[in-house]
Amino acid sequence: MAATIKIRAKAKGGVTTVKALMNHPMETGLRKDKKTGNKIPAHFIQEVVAEHNGKVVMTAYWGTAISKNPYISFKFAGGNKGDKIKISWVDNQGQSDSREATIK
Repeated sequence: MAATIKIRAKAKGGVTTVKALMNHPMETGLRKDKKTGNKIPAHFIQEVVAEHNGKVVMTAYWGTAISKNPYISFKFAGGNKGDKIKISWVDNQGQSDSREATIK
């Protein structure tokens, strides 16, 4: 599968700011296909986890109300330039992805 996550992380003054963009359709299960009239099955990210050097610093539980190609931004105390940050997600259909980036 092609990479679905883009991450930027920057440390400043003891606080690390992480910004991530995820490529995902985020279907609610309520929308209908215009051609067939059938409902499009629900397909959405349920859990997003961020790790700093292997330690979980953020967990988000999402539902159908999150828009297509979601963007997330958060801060956490700690983190230094050169440390690793990893973002991973799992959706309601069992698909998942993860990406690792270096804090600048």
